[in-house]
Amino acid sequence: MPASYAYLGPEGTFTEVALRTLPESATRELVPMVSVPAALDAVRNGEAEAAFVPIENSVEGGITTTLDELVAGEPLMIYREVLLSITFALLVRPGTKLSEIKTVTAHPAAQPQVRNWLKDNLPDAGWESAASNADGARLVQEGRYDAAFAGEFAAARYGLEALETGIHDAENAQTRFVLVGRPARPAAPTGADKTSVVLWQRDDHPGGLRDLLGEFAVRGVNLMLLQSRPTGAGIGNYCFCIDAEGHISDRRVAEALMGLKRICLQVRFLGSYPRAGVTPDDVRVPPAGTTDHEFMTAADWVARCQDGRF
Repeated sequence: MPASYAYLGPEGTFTEVALRTLPESATRELVPMVSVPAALDAVRNGEAEAAFVPIENSVEGGITTTLDELVAGEPLMIYREVLLSITFALLVRPGTKLSEIKTVTAHPAAQPQVRNWLKDNLPDAGWESAASNADGARLVQEGRYDAAFAGEFAAARYGLEALETGIHDAENAQTRFVLVGRPARPAAPTGADKTSVVLWQRDDHPGGLRDLLGEFAVRGVNLMLLQSRPTGAGIGNYCFCIDAEGHISDRRVAEALMGLKRICLQVRFLGSYPRAGVTPDDVRVPPAGTTDHEFMTAADWVARCQDGRF
C-alpha cells in the first residue's frame, strides 16, 4: 500500500489544513483529489493508504457526499477524526472592489455558513458551486468567477487577495474531518471514543426507528449523530447514519450492535475511533447498570443459573 494520504483538494483547502494537524501526515505523501468520491476511491483501488475528507459541520450537519460514499460501495472504515474551526475570507483578483463582484463560488457546504453575509453585502451576486473552496479560488484566479469563499491561507497559493476576512454566520463554526482506510481491527479504546454505523430496516413499520434507537437507549449508549439518507430504492426508503459514544469493545456498545444486527436488514460498521478534542475525564459516567463490570457480572450470574449454581 502506498504511504500516501488522499484528500479533498486542490492544495489550499480546509481539508488540507486539518490533515496537516495529524502527526503522521508529516511522514506521508499528501495527494490532492478532485472530489470526496475520488479520494475514497483511491483507497478502495489501493492507490492510497487512507483518505481524509470532511463529514460534518456544525451549521448544516452531515456532509451528504461523504456519508453517501461511506454508505455505498466497498466498505471503508474511519480511524481518526479532526475538528477544525472555520471562518472564511472573500478572495478576489488583486484590485477587485466589492461593488464589482457579480459572481461568487465555493464548496456547497460553505454557502449555509455565509448566507447571511452574502445577503447583507452581496445581495445581487450569483452563486456557483465548486468542487472545493480551494478549487473555487483557482477558478477565480482563472477569471471564471469574481470571488470565492475560502480560507485566507489560500490567497497566496492562487495569487489572490483577501478582500474581507473573518466571514461566518455562526460563531464557533466547526467542521469535522475523518481519516478513512480499508477495514481492519479498530485501534484500542482510549476511554473517549466514538462508534459509527449505518443501519437498514427490514421493513417500514410504526415505531421502526424507535426500535433501532431503543437498542442504544436500554444500554445507556448516547447518540451523537443521527441522519437519514435515501437508499435509492424509491421515495420513503432510508438508511440511518449513526455516531454513538463508546468503543465496540465496550460491552454496552457491543451488545447494542448485536441487538441491531438481529433486527436490521443490514448493519455496516464504520469504525470505533478516538473522539477529537475529548479526554476520558470529559466523558460522562455510564448510567447505572451499563458498565463493563456490570455486564460481565450479569453474564456470570446467567451462566451460574444455567449450571444450577444460583
